[in-house]
Amino acid sequence: MTSLEIWLLAIGLAMDCFTVSVASGIILKQIQWRPMLIMAFFFGAFQAIMPLVGWSCTNALSSLIESFDHWIAFGLLAFLGGKMIWESFKGEAECHRFNPVCLKVVLILAVATSIDALAVGISFVCLGMNTVHSILSPVLLIGGVSFVLSLFGLLIGVFCGRRFHWPVERWGGMILIAIGCKILYEHLMC
Repeated sequence: MTSLEIWLLAIGLAMDCFTVSVASGIILKQIQWRPMLIMAFFFGAFQAIMPLVGWSCTNALSSLIESFDHWIAFGLLAFLGGKMIWESFKGEAECHRFNPVCLKVVLILAVATSIDALAVGISFVCLGMNTVHSILSPVLLIGGVSFVLSLFGLLIGVFCGRRFHWPVERWGGMILIAIGCKILYEHLMC
């Protein structure tokens, strides 16, 4: 792979993280550096770890992983998105708002948005990247780009959340479900 291809791959993998980060930033409505850095860190870390997992498991589990990874990502994103939409229709007193600061939510989102990176790890073996040294640079770049774009998405979301008074949980839920559907569509149609 050329360095341009690796950069494009890293940006492409980070787009789901960026979109979820924008929705999370809209919900936050103010800059909260600690939770924002935690979310960006986990998004970047999972985007970097998943290709390593896919690469290391390729020989034994590649056919099993490829056959259902998109269903896992879709299920997690649809569940969280549906929960956000459901919560947006509840009255304020009975509502437990979707909380992008909650570590459990961040971890679920990090796993759901990084499942595609698992397949990338599998493709690294097919491209002849057979040593840890050969995939180290692409993996670090994927994680770094995901971290930066996630943080940037959170800041954009905070800015939009302050300026516009949208039903943010409803929109955020629809965005998560749309990302899940996109992942499912890409895997079933390709």
